[in-house]
Amino acid sequence: MPKESTSLDKLWEEFKQNRDSEAREKLILEYASLIKYVAGRLAIGMPSNVEFDDLVSFGVFGLMDALDKFEPDRGIKFETYALARIRGAIIDGLRSLDWVPRSVRTKARKLEQTIYELDTELGRPATDSEIAEAMDCSLDEYYKTLQEIACTTVTSLDEVWSDSSGDGDKLNFKDALEDERSPDPLKLAEFNDLRDRLGQAIDDLPERERLVITLYYYEGLTLKEIGAVLEVTEARVSQIHSKAVSRLRAKLRIK
Repeated sequence: MPKESTSLDKLWEEFKQNRDSEAREKLILEYASLIKYVAGRLAIGMPSNVEFDDLVSFGVFGLMDALDKFEPDRGIKFETYALARIRGAIIDGLRSLDWVPRSVRTKARKLEQTIYELDTELGRPATDSEIAEAMDCSLDEYYKTLQEIACTTVTSLDEVWSDSSGDGDKLNFKDALEDERSPDPLKLAEFNDLRDRLGQAIDDLPERERLVITLYYYEGLTLKEIGAVLEVTEARVSQIHSKAVSRLRAKLRIK
């Protein structure tokens, strides 16, 4: 990823003040590695019909959007801002292709509902065997389902998140990350509340699921690297990740 430098600052100045097209192109080249980084992480677990080059193409639009909307004087690192924009653009692009079969989405919803009902009934995270039994399938079939829905556990910043309280409160993460100069106090309170609930939901995950979520989303490790840490296969990590995200979605009732 690019390093901060005087020449880079000058490029930003030329682009923001004059909308200089040459400076814009240079900035795109400077930060192009961010696109490949995000595309590479999202490509894990994607079905075979999804081409890596398509992910990169979608990501370019996200990078250009980030360049246009980024405000250097706010003190936020561009890389942090751009990664979210690129990720959202890639997922939006995938949605436009209808890349997930309807049958897979149906399985994902069934799994989320089963986990939610079992966790609520048992008062603890349900085990793999209990979930498989509730879904009326063998453990092998259950693990196969987890592998199939791995590609649906990617969450866009444009998705609407809500909780299970039924009070209708919903929050759009992209809006929450806009960092408005005069933030809406209500929206800020909703975001903080959701962040706290999500943090609690992660804390309540079984140890191995919590570790996978932490290493993948907070430490930036790939599933293969996590597999090396846990001494399991990449496929098994993908299954654990799918189950953890399904459990979180069920816990927060993300629609």
